[in-house]
Amino acid sequence: MGILSWLFGGSAKQDLTGIINEGAFLVDVRSPREFSQNHVKGSVNIPLDSMPSQLAKFKNKKHIIVFCRSGNRSSQAKSYLEQNGFFNVVNGGTVEIVNQFVS
Repeated sequence: MGILSWLFGGSAKQDLTGIINEGAFLVDVRSPREFSQNHVKGSVNIPLDSMPSQLAKFKNKKHIIVFCRSGNRSSQAKSYLEQNGFFNVVNGGTVEIVNQFVS
């Protein structure tokens, strides 16, 4: 089983491509320093530890993709968002994975 299938189930490539093409809200949950070193085009930086004060930014988003360096913080971010009523969240895993799907 590939990492994408494990993270997303099914056809991960098709799923990520589709929701990115539909204008998904791309959220990099790494630190501002990590974000400044490299990031996905069109993504916003909302570090995991600042999410409680940034929840308003997630409202009314059709799709949300969270990602980080290893997939650990994005997993925590997805869980946190779900606990706060956001169920349209995909853990994109890493910056490198998500970057493959952004043109």
